[in-house]
Amino acid sequence: MFTAAAESFLRQAREIQEEELRRFGARVSALLQGPEPGPEAVDGLQRLHLTVAATKYPRKLDGKFVELLQTVLCSSKSPEQIQVLCAAILREMSPCNDLILSCDEIQDTKLLSLVSSILLAQGNKAVVAAVGQRVVKVLEKRLPEGQSARFLLPVLANVISLSPESLTEEQTNVVSKKLADWLRYASIQQGMAQPSGGFFSSPRTKQPAPVTEVDGAVATDFFTVLSVAQHYTQDQWLNVQTFSMLRHWLLCYGGKELNTTNPGDKAGMARSVTCMVSTAPTAGRLLPPRERLREKAFEYCQRLTEQSNRRPLKKDDGDLQKACLIEAVTIMDIICKQDSSYVCRAVSFLKVLHSRICGDASYARALLPIAQFFLNHSKLAAVDLDAIYKHLFTDIPAQLFHNPSLAFEFVQFCKDNSQFFTDSSIFRQSFPNLFKFLAWNSPPLISEFVDLLPFLLDAGTAIEIFHLLLDLPCLTAALDIQLRAAALPASEKSSSDPAGKPARCLEAFRHPLYKSMFQYLLRTKSAPEDAPESLVPLRQLLGSLAGSPRVVQCAEAVPVLLELFFRVVAEFADGSLINQLVVLLLQRSDQLYEIPSFKDDVYRVLSSQLVMLCRLRPALVVELSTEILEFSGTVSNIQSKEAIFTHMVWAIGEYLSVSYDKRCTVEQITRFFETLEAVLFEITQLRPQASTPSCAPRAISVLMATLTKLAARSQDLIPRVSMFLSKMRTFVQSPAVTSVYCEEDLEEILIRATELMNLLKMPSVAQFVFTPPVASTQFQREVNDSLPLALRMVTQLLEPAPGSVPV
Repeated sequence: MFTAAAESFLRQAREIQEEELRRFGARVSALLQGPEPGPEAVDGLQRLHLTVAATKYPRKLDGKFVELLQTVLCSSKSPEQIQVLCAAILREMSPCNDLILSCDEIQDTKLLSLVSSILLAQGNKAVVAAVGQRVVKVLEKRLPEGQSARFLLPVLANVISLSPESLTEEQTNVVSKKLADWLRYASIQQGMAQPSGGFFSSPRTKQPAPVTEVDGAVATDFFTVLSVAQHYTQDQWLNVQTFSMLRHWLLCYGGKELNTTNPGDKAGMARSVTCMVSTAPTAGRLLPPRERLREKAFEYCQRLTEQSNRRPLKKDDGDLQKACLIEAVTIMDIICKQDSSYVCRAVSFLKVLHSRICGDASYARALLPIAQFFLNHSKLAAVDLDAIYKHLFTDIPAQLFHNPSLAFEFVQFCKDNSQFFTDSSIFRQSFPNLFKFLAWNSPPLISEFVDLLPFLLDAGTAIEIFHLLLDLPCLTAALDIQLRAAALPASEKSSSDPAGKPARCLEAFRHPLYKSMFQYLLRTKSAPEDAPESLVPLRQLLGSLAGSPRVVQCAEAVPVLLELFFRVVAEFADGSLINQLVVLLLQRSDQLYEIPSFKDDVYRVLSSQLVMLCRLRPALVVELSTEILEFSGTVSNIQSKEAIFTHMVWAIGEYLSVSYDKRCTVEQITRFFETLEAVLFEITQLRPQASTPSCAPRAISVLMATLTKLAARSQDLIPRVSMFLSKMRTFVQSPAVTSVYCEEDLEEILIRATELMNLLKMPSVAQFVFTPPVASTQFQREVNDSLPLALRMVTQLLEPAPGSVPV
């Protein structure tokens, strides 16, 4: 977020019109062409840079002024600050048609860095290649006094990011040799401070002090990024820069000469055998540049892992230790992929490293690259992977779900290796723990979980994950309580009365009434057999947190994952699992966390997925008749769960037929008919003291249509439904009804009632229309899809328009 002053500056910059910008550019141009551009020119360039950078669309500057900026940039007389500002403005205007810059003849490394940054911003691969060629050409020569390669390494890193193919093999060998030297042979003496030139500056030159380790001890081994100095030499800066780009360089150029070993490759087998006995670095022979870089990089990473064991004097150095350790292990993994002879050397000390840091929560992020290493090299590394992954999936999410960077990296790790984990019982059983990351960090992790969820789902986990998705906002609230309870003083943790009912969520966390519910919701692994009978009391208790922004954000992610859940489950679900899901769907519609918008969204998803499940298995309407009758016979469901109720009633009318299930009997049809008839009677009956009806018109229409369908299949029921439909005119004309429904809704109800009643006057036609064969021919699909048209045609046949002549 910007301060109010910064926001004001940005707003002014965005509001500057083209004409005003042109005049301002002319003033800056005049300042730059003065004898010695001073502070006014710097201030003008800073304002101009803000103006061109503040908008998303490119700003246009006069062509001559753009040419002047390039001239000033390349002039040896220009102050460095002005050169930097000119380069920044030209970069912001990229791609620029008025560019005349070239890096071919530039010798000064600082200027080459600035010009190259502009050229790379043009997005032209040919230009990127030219920049790469020039930078490598400068690097391979001995630089003049006062010039440093440290300004060129960031340019080289950008070149290989934009176009790694722009460097030839010979050039990559040249750079690899340089990188290896910078990594391994940087000075171990501190740099000298620049003399200030003041009155009290000492004319005597002090002997440079040695660099130290993060714990203050004098360094006895080679310099690394974790070495500490008050002032750094140029080669030490190059050492740090080399390490920062080492991973990308190895990925682009480190393994080009290697081929994948196949089972019949004797040389590859020899390398693997060598790995079993190779425990020391190669010595006494000159290695090719890429292999030498691998060797020096591996030694460098080994030294970093050793340095990470030291206790830092400053907190910032501790953070740097952890970051460097993560990078070092990742680079070693890359090296071992490119040359398997390094695996055994790496495994020996990575095992020690893992056992040292696995109990320290501050090193949790470093455990991920170590686990990735062991996963990638499990065939050569004799490691107990189950123990490593059990700790990783059990302890880390439970303790550190609230760490956003760890949450993202952990879920990304699971997603990247999901194919490997499909056979891992530890991974599948740990999904309750993984969902804690999503519950606490839902907005940034939703897309990752969309990719991960299919790998967690199978017939054994589907039911538990369904419950967990519906309870996800409740889990967020429980995690909030868990964090707050852990922060309480010891005196408050034990002060609650176990005999009384807790008044607050914090008191309930350890209360016997709620303890088992909290424990189940916060479980670390799958445990369907330990599920309490109901979490309703806990949901009610946590209702006070329903308005929390974190809980609301989590609730917004649930519908997306629910839709994905049903899509994936539909691919492998058998009849038993589908039946279980339908029963749970109807039951859990009454047991959701009390967030109104959340319940509406979930009802919308569940109602559409209910239809999908019925379509997959029409026989469930007969098999689950008891549960479906209980749900559809409850009038209150129309008001509270109208979407689910309506789709359930539609499914009854569509699939309760002998065409779909030979077990369907007339008695079952009659029982469903009587239940739905009672519901429709209840919501349309007009009593003198009756309350105003409040159910949706769609529910009334679907109930009428379903009753008509059932009557068409059991024609003894036709008189009952016909009489009922004939009374709908009285219903829609009642003052109590007209005061609630709009005229269009009442007209639709009446039209539908009339159409259905007319159709029942021809029972054989009604039976054909409402009971299509299961075989799905094109004609039958068209008849079913055009049912409203069929109803209107029958109505027109039975009720001809006035003045028409019957045929």
